[in-house]
Amino acid sequence: MRSTTAGRRFSEMLEQLVSRPDEVMLEVGAGGELLVARLRVAVAAMLLLLPLANAMTGGQFSETLIGLAGAVFVNVFSQLWLALARHGRRFRWLPFASGAFDVTATTLVLLLLAWNHLPSGLNSMIVWCGYLLAIALTALRNDGRVTLFVGALALVEYALLTAGVFAIATPDQLVSSDYGTVTLGNQLQRMVLLVASTLITAVVVYRMQRLVEMSGTDGLTSLPNRTWLLHRFPRLLDAARRDGVSLCVALIDLDHFKRINDEIGHHAGDRALLHVVDLVRDSMEEGEWFARLGGEEFVLVLRKPLGTSWERVDGLRRALFSRRFVPDQGADPILVTFSAGVASFPHEASDLSGLLRRADLRLNSAKAAGRNRVLARDA
Repeated sequence: MRSTTAGRRFSEMLEQLVSRPDEVMLEVGAGGELLVARLRVAVAAMLLLLPLANAMTGGQFSETLIGLAGAVFVNVFSQLWLALARHGRRFRWLPFASGAFDVTATTLVLLLLAWNHLPSGLNSMIVWCGYLLAIALTALRNDGRVTLFVGALALVEYALLTAGVFAIATPDQLVSSDYGTVTLGNQLQRMVLLVASTLITAVVVYRMQRLVEMSGTDGLTSLPNRTWLLHRFPRLLDAARRDGVSLCVALIDLDHFKRINDEIGHHAGDRALLHVVDLVRDSMEEGEWFARLGGEEFVLVLRKPLGTSWERVDGLRRALFSRRFVPDQGADPILVTFSAGVASFPHEASDLSGLLRRADLRLNSAKAAGRNRVLARDA
């Protein structure tokens, strides 16, 4: 039984890691990508000190030049990644490309070191740790796909580098007074460390995804909440602008819900909320998003013109009116209704706060006019 449960949890974790994150997670990841870019710039600047330290401690001149060339290369590209990361989620491929750069830059420096002195290419711990840093930084992007991609790329590139060195080197060329003896066992241990680092980072990403997911999901109804709406709505507006279509927001509030709680209790009141949510969720259409703002207040976002959106929300109102809520088995059915106000983008407001403000005014007018109605025009 336990093994079955553990297997199911592992399967769920793997499925979430390889799936595209939701909008809240992608927004968080975009901020993480910018943070990674800034860290990369700081680390790249510090890398310029390594060739100087190597020269001052009597290191080989050729190794100093290789280190300097690698540091300059990383610094130039770090500025490029930083400039791209400042554009948020405009470049969806950016986390994969910058992560691949971190791995490949490490491989190129190791390749140059091996070309100069074979043992230094495989036994240089300082440069090799670049792989571990590249994998660890993917945790800030909150995307399991990026972590697995970067970890797999690091493993493949290092395995190919190791195979290439062992293919061309003689046993004497793998012995160095400065770097020790290069052995296949040591290289396999490093590959195991790369796999372990990838798995640990992936678990961290999964845990972060779960925490962010919980912060963007309403606990009672499992609907997206206000946090999700705040992160997702700007993207919906961008898509509406790009496609030249209307976007409407319906602010929905259950009528006399406090009275329902007082009469049948809070637990039954929760079930009444779920009764409404199930009705709306079961009839959701493409281009619609339903979220709970809190209490008995909900938002329905519709990718439709104002008139069509009014018809849609009023249809839901009539469906709820005709479907009574039964608190308990054998109990008398209870009538649950809602009032709503609808506002449209781009004609009435250009952002979420403006749309909610206009919809709230119409919602209040609907309640003042007797409740159980939907208004899409100012009274």
